[in-house]
Amino acid sequence: MSFRDNLARARGHIVMILALILGLVLVLWLETLGEPQPDASAGPDMMQPFDDLDPLPLAIRGESSDRDMEHARIAWTYFQNNVDEGTGLANSVHAYPSTTMWETGSYVVAILSAERLGLIDRSEAHDRLDRAIASLSDLRLFQDVLPNKAYHTRTLQLVDYGNQPVELGLGWSALDVARIVGTMGLVQRNHPELAPAVEALMNGWQLDQMVDGGELIGTNVSDGNIRRNQEGRVGYEQYAAKAMMLFGFDVFRAYDVSGDLMVQRVEGQPIPVDTRLHRATTPAFVVSEPYLFDGLEFGFDDRSHRFATAIYRAQEGRFAETGKLTAVTESHLHEAPYFAYSTVWGGGAPWAVMTFQGERIDSRRTLATKAAFGWDALFGTDYTARLVDAVEEFADPAKGWPEGIYEETGAVNGSTTANTNAVVLVALAFKAHGPLVRVAP
Repeated sequence: MSFRDNLARARGHIVMILALILGLVLVLWLETLGEPQPDASAGPDMMQPFDDLDPLPLAIRGESSDRDMEHARIAWTYFQNNVDEGTGLANSVHAYPSTTMWETGSYVVAILSAERLGLIDRSEAHDRLDRAIASLSDLRLFQDVLPNKAYHTRTLQLVDYGNQPVELGLGWSALDVARIVGTMGLVQRNHPELAPAVEALMNGWQLDQMVDGGELIGTNVSDGNIRRNQEGRVGYEQYAAKAMMLFGFDVFRAYDVSGDLMVQRVEGQPIPVDTRLHRATTPAFVVSEPYLFDGLEFGFDDRSHRFATAIYRAQEGRFAETGKLTAVTESHLHEAPYFAYSTVWGGGAPWAVMTFQGERIDSRRTLATKAAFGWDALFGTDYTARLVDAVEEFADPAKGWPEGIYEETGAVNGSTTANTNAVVLVALAFKAHGPLVRVAP
């Protein structure tokens, strides 16, 4: 039988195989529709645009001005007003007795910064840290493993996000736990007499349960079912990885960005964007916050310094283009929906303002107080000085610094939080002494 005859006999099988191949190609192509695509100008190496970028020099001044100290006193007022006398934990939001491990980490950072600035002496800083560590040691953990996502600051009960007691809990956030772990590392360096208490606290938490294959793992509770999931996107993930490294955890995949990085150009700047989706529904968000924390607390590495430079320059570039002062990050809101991500790039577009659920609410773009102070401390440009000038008049000496100013109306975003006031303090401490990981003279 000739080859042509065999080919004719097999034509049905050949058609089926080709159909399967074409079908697979079609499915893969359809799955990519609507997903963010890498900047073609970046080429095969996503880091190349950052290798070509000169990082801005840091602006450590080595001293605090009278104005700096007044700003710091206003920020410390928040914690004077919002630390529970019994537990020694700080409210996440003014007069609201609830906290997370992220905001508790912010309180620790605020204590260390206030001490460094001379607002409190070493004895008071020790006592505040000791009380907070004792309460953290008394927490009922989620399934006896790790801290729940939220606690009542007065009763230490596990609560939901409405601050109502919940027996099972909400699960743990790997990013939040990593933040409190990182701040405990800062306590050890700055208050070595508390190192035994910190070690005992860390040994009481099953931190190995949130590290798997070099990644950070959180848990969620839905209808009584507990689900484990990878946590973190570019920026937050690397900041959290640094924190866990302070206690010897191998989080190599969380620290590495190479497999999850694409570049989106915003105002001519290469913006580092995660290829993974936020909540599996919308492209990931890029905000200032993780880079501010990284630089002010741990000190930049070469990569985060370049990423932060690009993210800052995009915001300065938007002002040059539009005349609108821009310092964007995640912020509490003083009205519903009460929280938003003001992004450099998010949800598939530049300058989008997104809810946690992925809905767009650009009318709530906020010139963020913490971004203004953070960028000014790190880079100290004429533009960052303008940002601080813009938010300065809205400080409340009796309450603390509000979240910022709504761009659309110029009205104050009057929510007052631990995170914002902690960032103001650590930014001012950075101006005088550099990152908190370096023990101040």
